[in-house]
Amino acid sequence: MARVVVEGTDIVVRLSWWEKVAARRREVRVPVSALRQVHIEPDWWRALRGEAGKGAWIPARVCVGTRQLPEGKDFAAVRAAGPVLCVELLPSAPYSRLAVSVRDPAAAMRALLPLVPRDRVGRA
Repeated sequence: MARVVVEGTDIVVRLSWWEKVAARRREVRVPVSALRQVHIEPDWWRALRGEAGKGAWIPARVCVGTRQLPEGKDFAAVRAAGPVLCVELLPSAPYSRLAVSVRDPAAAMRALLPLVPRDRVGRA
């Protein structure tokens, strides 16, 4: 299962070995300065937006990789069943959203919330 951590000035999604293979990458990094909002989506399938791009997509099981949207792309590492941590990012970031199934989404959200600029708290 993936982990979301803060390393210096980056938010890093660390993927498990099988997620690395599926996504064809080791990790995803975005600058903390691009953080717009953080929330937990209780329904895993609602965290997925757009069309499936590069990655592995097994319906009702797992979604790992990029999702194409008209205005950009999302990165998803989502397992069916369970809540998903959603990290919303500014347009300047490489992704619009990071949607990640983590062991403790509430703890991950608590770690990221202090990094959301005050003028963005409460905005989706």
